[in-house]
Amino acid sequence: MPGRMIPVGSQVVLRVAKPTLASASSGPIDLDETHRAIRKPGSVGMVRECPARVDGPYLIEFTNGDLVAATSSELSLRREEVDSELAAQSHDLRPYIIYRCQVGSKAYGLAHDASDDDIRGIFLPPARLHWSLYTLPEQIESIVDGHDEVYWELEKFLRLALKANPNVLETLWTPMVHEADDTAQQLRAIRDRFLSKHLYKTYSGYVLSQFRRMQRSQERTGSFKRKHAMHLIRLLLSGLHALREGDILVDVGGHREELLNIRNGEVSLVEIQRRALEIDQAFQREFERTRLPDQPDFETIDRFLIEARRRAVDGWEPD
Repeated sequence: MPGRMIPVGSQVVLRVAKPTLASASSGPIDLDETHRAIRKPGSVGMVRECPARVDGPYLIEFTNGDLVAATSSELSLRREEVDSELAAQSHDLRPYIIYRCQVGSKAYGLAHDASDDDIRGIFLPPARLHWSLYTLPEQIESIVDGHDEVYWELEKFLRLALKANPNVLETLWTPMVHEADDTAQQLRAIRDRFLSKHLYKTYSGYVLSQFRRMQRSQERTGSFKRKHAMHLIRLLLSGLHALREGDILVDVGGHREELLNIRNGEVSLVEIQRRALEIDQAFQREFERTRLPDQPDFETIDRFLIEARRRAVDGWEPD
């Protein structure tokens, strides 16, 4: 349960053997070397004290008063133990990647000599993995040969695209495609069906909220992330283009000088915010007259997913 604090009083199960500390009824608790016995994996106890940090040790008390110290990775919530075990099974999903592409500064036309490769894509596991009790991840991440790679499971990808997630839409529109099987090519062929007026809500709302956070950071620390500010302006320009033209602007080379000036610290936060509000006002005007539909084409995307799942069944050979 990394990143998640377990409340005091929760029943938990040990995933590993742990030495006991002093009994809860025997006076002061020695968290160092006063070990009395070993609690085996599968022992059920209750959280008595939480750590100051999420990755710190919990104090777990058992019915006989024994105590152990254990981190969240060494525990399962009793009511979620089976789910945790099923989720813990891992599969090598890279053989099922159906789409790989380049995003990031190299795709945006903003690259410099030290720019990294940002690879994104989609994986489509065979039906036997979807039908299995073992939980599949919705996303896999890795660093390969020094570059960052992120892949979404197909259904997760489609749901994010229907919500006009900027990172996902850029993945569909980037011209820098490294690999695309028939299913991925069919998806790119219907990518316009994802576009709707949700674009304005997603792009504009996200960008303006991020600028408010930058303003608070500037007030507290006297600085803000200039690269992040550059990408926020880039997102607004891309969203504005989408409402006008009905596609996603990935290569923003036409705005390269303006955007690099922001990244290089040649523009103040006040000026950047003024520019963001200027673009957002144009964004609002385009929202009123865009030809994009109110909602994306759910039915077309649903049919596409069903057909993709069906092909995953047809291609499966029993073990």
